[in-house]
Amino acid sequence: MKKTLTINLANQVFHIDEDAFLRLRVYLDRIEGHFADTNERSDILSDIETRISELFSQRITQQKQVIVIQDVEEIIRIMGDPAEIGGGDQAETKDYARVSKPKRLYRDPDNRVLGGVCGGIGQYFKIDPLIVRILFLVVFFGFGIGLLIYIILWIVVPEARTTTQKLEMRGDPVNASNIGNFVKDEFETVKKNFQGKKK
Repeated sequence: MKKTLTINLANQVFHIDEDAFLRLRVYLDRIEGHFADTNERSDILSDIETRISELFSQRITQQKQVIVIQDVEEIIRIMGDPAEIGGGDQAETKDYARVSKPKRLYRDPDNRVLGGVCGGIGQYFKIDPLIVRILFLVVFFGFGIGLLIYIILWIVVPEARTTTQKLEMRGDPVNASNIGNFVKDEFETVKKNFQGKKK
């Protein structure tokens, strides 16, 4: 018989056994220590906790209601060890966390004119969104259905709102290193835009 605890991770409640809780606590403390010197620390930690919460949710079923140590170990392999984040030779590390996942199509809210459909398609196919916009205009004026296709895609394709979704849109692995780098990049972009508007 094992002791079970209840935790709140990214506003989701999970039941976790004591061994798994201790392992998760040590891991999160190491992650927190790794990002201690960055200005974006709280955002990075929040996004990492959200990703861990998503991974925990995938492991909960009707038959299995408690997170166990094997679940935590698997999630740590997916997220990556803090010692490997931003350092070491990643080419030598053949870890599950480094394997690219297939891209997912999302609307790109950071590169949109209307709904972000062209920005998302551009990210998905790694082409300039301007080319996609031009193609939509050609289809609209040439065949008259470009606007209809755009509206359907706007309704059907979800918007990339979370860091996880934005990384999936780019086809990057959703691990602690990529989350940290993504949040830092976004912070720098916002900072540059703010400084540019002040001038």
